[in-house]
Amino acid sequence: MFSNRFFRTIILSRIFLQLGIWIRNFAILLYVTEATNNDPSAVSLISVAEFAPIFVFAIIGGTFADRWKPKRTMIGCDFLSALSVLGVWVALQSGSWQGLLLTTLVSSILSQFSQPSGMKLFKQHVPEDQLQGMMGMYQTVMAVFMVIGPLLGTFVYQHYGIEVAVIVAAMLFCGSAAILMLLPRDAEPERTQHAASFRQELTAGLHYVWGQHALRSLGLTFAATGLASGLTQPLSLFIAIDNLGQDKSFLQYLLMVSGAAMLVGGGVVMSIGKKASPRRLLLFGLSASALATLGTGWSESIPLTLTLLMIGGFSVPLIQVGINTIILQNTDAAFIGRVGGTITPMFTGMMVIGMSLSGVLMAAWTLPIVFSLSALIFAIAVFTVKLGSRARSSASKASPQV
Repeated sequence: MFSNRFFRTIILSRIFLQLGIWIRNFAILLYVTEATNNDPSAVSLISVAEFAPIFVFAIIGGTFADRWKPKRTMIGCDFLSALSVLGVWVALQSGSWQGLLLTTLVSSILSQFSQPSGMKLFKQHVPEDQLQGMMGMYQTVMAVFMVIGPLLGTFVYQHYGIEVAVIVAAMLFCGSAAILMLLPRDAEPERTQHAASFRQELTAGLHYVWGQHALRSLGLTFAATGLASGLTQPLSLFIAIDNLGQDKSFLQYLLMVSGAAMLVGGGVVMSIGKKASPRRLLLFGLSASALATLGTGWSESIPLTLTLLMIGGFSVPLIQVGINTIILQNTDAAFIGRVGGTITPMFTGMMVIGMSLSGVLMAAWTLPIVFSLSALIFAIAVFTVKLGSRARSSASKASPQV
């Protein structure tokens, strides 16, 4: 994989970008927490600033990603992210922590333009037989930063303060943009006599997703996965306290086990990239998540719970790589941005809905029942994938052969 110039460059760039994102996010989070005396409403606004742009700008950013040159788009977004981080200085000088939310909001909006452009570059520069392995490596890098990112961000803020954290984040964003300049030059887009308007291309993207059965069923699967994940994500603390009888500090061990298992899962996907089909990876990951979630909700044994969390963490990269690979394999290069911009909000939106319902459902029912509901939704996602596979095979048998 590392003999591919594009892959070497994009991975190094994403390392710089992830370092900048985690240092910036945790510096802002900890600063706002201290400035507001641990006000939960202020902390929740940070999550709103991170997730809200996905609903509004995902399809818009995906459409522009298909219209613009992907390399130039990613470089521009990284440089603008660096400028937005420097805007923290203005907020700090005015003494208003609300200004820090604007930086998070702007960066999240820019991500909706940069991410689909990256997917488009994968489609252009990666051979299909190497696509799944490289996506596995890409997801492994993301998993690494999910484990070490909070530690790095907290360390920089606690030892050097918000000002140094901001400067370091801006430098890392600029470094990511500089590395992206090493990518091959963007291909010139095909010129048509009557160029479609933005609205026409956006509508064409929505029709494209709806017209492709594989993408349509994948969107439903993604939505179900997001809802199932959101229902249990805020309740991990209660697994440690209610089920296992530990204090809240035990939560870090649960998260560490899950994060380490994600790294292992990404490595496995990387090693079997050419041997396992993405649909099988997706089915296995969803099935394992259903079983692990069900068991975790009912388990009162620490060894059993840690084992189940390892299974659940291991399945996360399988699901992510499976879905991303299926999207790339079933989407024309001209529609990559719009397809990603249509399907991604399904996952995020349903995850936010699940997170908002989890506390209400736990108060009305019990922790094991909520986890059982989440496992049931994972099982429905498995059924959706199988149903889509059968419909696809039936359509291929019915089509005339030349």
